[in-house]
Amino acid sequence: MKGIILAGGSGTRLYPLTKSISKQILPVYDKPMIYYPLSVLMLANIKDILIISTPRDILLFERLLGNGKQIGINIEYKVQEKPNGIAECFLIGKEFIGNDNVALILGDNIFYGNGFSKVLEDSVDYFENFKGEKSNNAGAMIFGYPVKNPEDYGVVEFDENNKVISLEEKPVDPKSSFAVPGLYFYDNTVIKKAEMLKPSDRNELEITSINEFYLSCDKLKAKTLGRGMSWFDTGTPKGLMEAANFVEAIQNRQGFYIACLEEISYTKGWISKGELTEIIDKLKISMDENTNQIDKVFDDILDVIEMYDFVR
Repeated sequence: MKGIILAGGSGTRLYPLTKSISKQILPVYDKPMIYYPLSVLMLANIKDILIISTPRDILLFERLLGNGKQIGINIEYKVQEKPNGIAECFLIGKEFIGNDNVALILGDNIFYGNGFSKVLEDSVDYFENFKGEKSNNAGAMIFGYPVKNPEDYGVVEFDENNKVISLEEKPVDPKSSFAVPGLYFYDNTVIKKAEMLKPSDRNELEITSINEFYLSCDKLKAKTLGRGMSWFDTGTPKGLMEAANFVEAIQNRQGFYIACLEEISYTKGWISKGELTEIIDKLKISMDENTNQIDKVFDDILDVIEMYDFVR
């Protein structure tokens, strides 16, 4: 399965923070925002990843992440010339996707919770189990996250078998309390469906229209992200601050790092312990001499790695 991160848009809800820089470059506590959606794809065992951004910002992501080789993955880049809608990413990434299934995550969405890695791995396995002639019959999978104000979100209604019954966009009278976050899994027919789309009243190719295509074919499933799972939309100042405070609390209280790309790569077996140590040593050399706090961060990461080795 391939993965796409859509890191475009103009970030108007965060203006003036985004006047001269992409919102997905902004820090969420101690990491750039894009580290968080990238870590989600990595936790799902997706190693081939396409980042789509604006002409202004694409070089920033290339400078930040490179080709991904240093953390055992492959990262490619494409430009979305104008904010023509989320679903346009399947047209921009058509060549990258090829004949594979694809996961899409929005660059301003942050997820964290116990058992989330298993949810991601199971979702990918579901699609990868459809082989040969059946590979285009896997359909699509979205997620439902319980919220107290569903009227402010896109809402999904589903039955006891997780088959989607309806989709609503910011309904006045919601049929469920489950919002649809910015994480989606699709079979390869998503490309053809995107090619069939017409621009909406907003003159955009809507991701909701893609999901409605699958729903009309009875090929749309939903998984719930329930109690103990956290999801943040960091596209507003309030959301950005809430996410930063959450990451700070988890990391300082538990000593575990959220969206530590090097740690994920190591625990997945994509880089060796020697390669991990080399990355840390290079970072130490490139930083200021006053590194007491920096050394503590790296020591904490290595402690987590050693604990993982012991458990494994």
